[in-house]
Amino acid sequence: MLTVALTGGIGCGKSTACQLFTARNVPVIDTDLIAHQLVKPGQPALEEIAAAFGKDILLDNAALDRKALAQKIFSAPDKRALLESILHPKIRYSVEQQLIALQNSAYVIIAVPLLIETNQQSTYDRVLVIDCDEQLQRTRTLSRDNRNSKEIEAIMKAQATRQQRLSYADDVIENSADMTSLEDRVEQYHEKYLRLANNKNHRV
Repeated sequence: MLTVALTGGIGCGKSTACQLFTARNVPVIDTDLIAHQLVKPGQPALEEIAAAFGKDILLDNAALDRKALAQKIFSAPDKRALLESILHPKIRYSVEQQLIALQNSAYVIIAVPLLIETNQQSTYDRVLVIDCDEQLQRTRTLSRDNRNSKEIEAIMKAQATRQQRLSYADDVIENSADMTSLEDRVEQYHEKYLRLANNKNHRV
């Protein structure tokens, strides 16, 4: 089975690309979704996070106050590393278990937004970067998310640079145009990955 790690900065279109692979019956493991499940009320990971960062990162209904947690970590690399030390081993374990269940698939997409930042690029057969320029990242995120410019800049600063992501890429989808262009590129890579999986030569 060919494993393809899909990554990209905020606002680059990772989720849309994943949806297009899913529409082609390709299994997609979304590490953001795994992380969301891990921090639901009552989950051990959320209890660890509350113990590490304080009860003020919980809402009245015991759910995670994501904005409060974000404010604590984006300006403090040591606190971000602490959060990652709690979540990332659990996320990796979940990915491994899902890959075992999907071992009969030709190829699998694993969406890992912080792939480069967590040094996981060598874990998978290929790295697919969804890319666009930084100003377009800001514009898309402002129109989509309930975040202000300062918060977006903090997130982008905490992520790998565009150049760093591209330096590790085996494949790149430049996503600065319309949906038709993105869908065409996804189709091209879908066909490529099927060929690579069939040939058992993952690095061509």
